[in-house]
Amino acid sequence: MLPYCQMGALTGNARETAGGDLGWPLRRAASLYPSSDAVVDGERTLTYAELASRVGALGAALDELAVPAGGRIGFLGVNSLAHVECWMAIPAFGRVIVDLNFRLAQAELAFIVNDCGIEVLVIDQDQLEVGRALRSDCPSVRQLVLDADATADDCTSYEHLVDRDPVDPPDIEAHALAAISYTGGTTGAPKGVMLSHGNLLANARHNLIATGHKHADRWLHVCPMFHVAGTANVFACTWVGAKQIVLPRFAAGAAVETITREAVTHTMLVPTMLAMLLDELESQPRVDLACLRHLQYAASPITSDVQQRALERLDCDIAQFYGMTEAAPTVTHLSPEDHRRGAHRDEPFASRLRSIGAPVVGVQTEVRGPDGSRLAPDEIGELWVRGPNVMLGYWNRPDATAAALVGGWYRTGDAARADQDGYVYLVDRLKDMIITGAENVYSIEVEMALAEHAAVHEAAIFGIPHDRWGEAVHAVVTVKENVTVTTEELIEHCRPLIAGYKIPRSIEIRTEPLPKSAAGKVLKNELREPFWAGHERRVN
Repeated sequence: MLPYCQMGALTGNARETAGGDLGWPLRRAASLYPSSDAVVDGERTLTYAELASRVGALGAALDELAVPAGGRIGFLGVNSLAHVECWMAIPAFGRVIVDLNFRLAQAELAFIVNDCGIEVLVIDQDQLEVGRALRSDCPSVRQLVLDADATADDCTSYEHLVDRDPVDPPDIEAHALAAISYTGGTTGAPKGVMLSHGNLLANARHNLIATGHKHADRWLHVCPMFHVAGTANVFACTWVGAKQIVLPRFAAGAAVETITREAVTHTMLVPTMLAMLLDELESQPRVDLACLRHLQYAASPITSDVQQRALERLDCDIAQFYGMTEAAPTVTHLSPEDHRRGAHRDEPFASRLRSIGAPVVGVQTEVRGPDGSRLAPDEIGELWVRGPNVMLGYWNRPDATAAALVGGWYRTGDAARADQDGYVYLVDRLKDMIITGAENVYSIEVEMALAEHAAVHEAAIFGIPHDRWGEAVHAVVTVKENVTVTTEELIEHCRPLIAGYKIPRSIEIRTEPLPKSAAGKVLKNELREPFWAGHERRVN
């Protein structure tokens, strides 16, 4: 039995997760499709038989590294074959993977390493010096494993670990801890989301149903794997023996070239990546992406402009997914049919394009009021989620776990409403809600109104101090290249679209991109901070 800090008090969610462990998908693929291509990383391609052998060898090496059952192993690097193999092997052989965001500052990484006690850290060549610094600064780290063509005297070679006789993974209980994925860090100390084998397998099943993965599919993994959007489909693809192509980082030109060269049929992008892909296609009008049959977008809200451009330019199924790390991650799905019929202005599908879809099979959602009661359709409240994909809890944070997991439900902190048909409309993060003159303003509504102006590329809305109204609605807007617009024009544009109290009282117009996290989300705290400096509270 795992100690309390690893089980997060094992709420009802933890004990009700579906059976199985993360070794199941690869065992099936290697049995049914041993000679089929499994992973393509640059010029290297492995079959499922070869992948299973290397994963089994890595499992054997974990014993040599003396990592105990439940011990934490970190990965710090870009998407790669080794990255995929670590996700396959570390949990399947009873250890816990902690996938680290390589874009974090060294101090932020050190906090995470110390918080969960990483013992072995797998790094790529670009992260060698950071890895050495973490080993020096973090007492728990006793071994670096280097995934690179070159070797280092103070590191174990990753290829050495997988160059040995493989062993079979053990059977592991579904509620056992598989991964700790850190979330937050922009407004406070990051929290380690504890995901079990059952959580991640449930998510794979939900995605199999929603997407319909097939053995013949060729999936491009390009979202960073330290983010749940980057690993959301790895186990689903593996379960059906699909071919998985890995790109180390997103670059629009490289993505287009890879899609055409590998005849990619499926991929997932965050909206900012999708916008850059569409820009790249505009610069290459003769490029044919006829092989691409299915494109998903997720991880942050999409503007109507990018959504419409995708529907007009891409001749494939387009789907939206919404979720969060705490749900492993999939919660809702806006289907290709919703997109197709919405693009033709059919109702209610046209209105649904502004939604995040309906709950996927296997997941429940409810919109609830402050007292926890379920709200009527179209009433705005907090979105609650329940299902076998919901986390065990937060690592070593029982108070945060108790606040987030209530009666088997996860409180998302997202303000939302649901229509009569069960489609969910995200309104805002509750903590980002602006209260101006006793009226609630949800920033996404204002951002969507601004985004409809032809000159606007991106918009971020937040509250700033105001002596009379408590908070005033402020906008930071980036405009498209070679386009000019005035504050007055933007305000007048908003008047017919949103209530007067929601219209920004002030607008800052920029030409440079808004600051974003590694997952492509706008960092509103960086934009907001200068206005609230010296204030004890962030609301008035």
